[in-house]
Amino acid sequence: MADRVYPAAKPTPPPPMANGGGGPAAPKPQMYQRPIYRPQGQAKSRRGRSCRCSLCCCFCWALLVVVLLALVAAAAGGAFYVLYRPQRPSFTVSSVRLSTFNLSSSTTAPVLTDSIQLTVTAKNPNKKLVYFYDDFSFSAATAANAVPLGDATVPGFAHDAGNTTVFTATITAAGVTVDPSGAGSDLKMSGAFSVAIDADTRAGVKVGSLKTKKMGIQVHCEGIKVTPPSPPPPAPKKVKGKNGTALAPAPALDNAETTAMVSTAAHSCKVRVRVKIWKWTF
Repeated sequence: MADRVYPAAKPTPPPPMANGGGGPAAPKPQMYQRPIYRPQGQAKSRRGRSCRCSLCCCFCWALLVVVLLALVAAAAGGAFYVLYRPQRPSFTVSSVRLSTFNLSSSTTAPVLTDSIQLTVTAKNPNKKLVYFYDDFSFSAATAANAVPLGDATVPGFAHDAGNTTVFTATITAAGVTVDPSGAGSDLKMSGAFSVAIDADTRAGVKVGSLKTKKMGIQVHCEGIKVTPPSPPPPAPKKVKGKNGTALAPAPALDNAETTAMVSTAAHSCKVRVRVKIWKWTF
């Protein structure tokens, strides 16, 4: 019996005929796929977003640190106030005297010479705080038009707790040319007129062994009235007597030796702290 030979693999069917004909079918055309466009700006926008996020985080942390420091400073200030009860020093002009006053009669450039003597009382109401002052710079001017009346310097001192210190100052002006319009309406040769007095200094605070930095303070006193000294009486004229002799004139009194009225009414002054930030002073 003869052996049958089987095919090794299934025969491949012939390709289909195109249009029913006998030839092979035409291959299907391949479709062209356009590559997906990814703009490069997306990467940059992601980087920008990350930078903005980091900046926001830094700002939030900085703001948090500032708030914490403010809270700590407020707590320390509250504790200091509770323990020491700090109060500003007080200044009072206890007496004032215009001892010399001379204003020339020029209508274009009047010249002023004067001397104002002050007695100032300084009180430290604190029980545990000591103030120490630099030199005081005093200045005086008329209250209406701020015509300058002179200046003076008083040495500084240490103001102990609960202490009262009395010191004097002499504000002078020697041959100062003043504004004729202001001088004519403010300065009176007879009768009282109002003046304002300012004193600038720097003060620090001492608590036990701890000293703070000095800061500027200004003492402002207003509503002070001064009266010029009365002018000397005119010298009598020489008159010949019956026997031909002349009467000797009475000696003229010097303007500085005439009696000046002293104001003894106490005038309280305002104390203001002056803080300087860069070029501005508040």
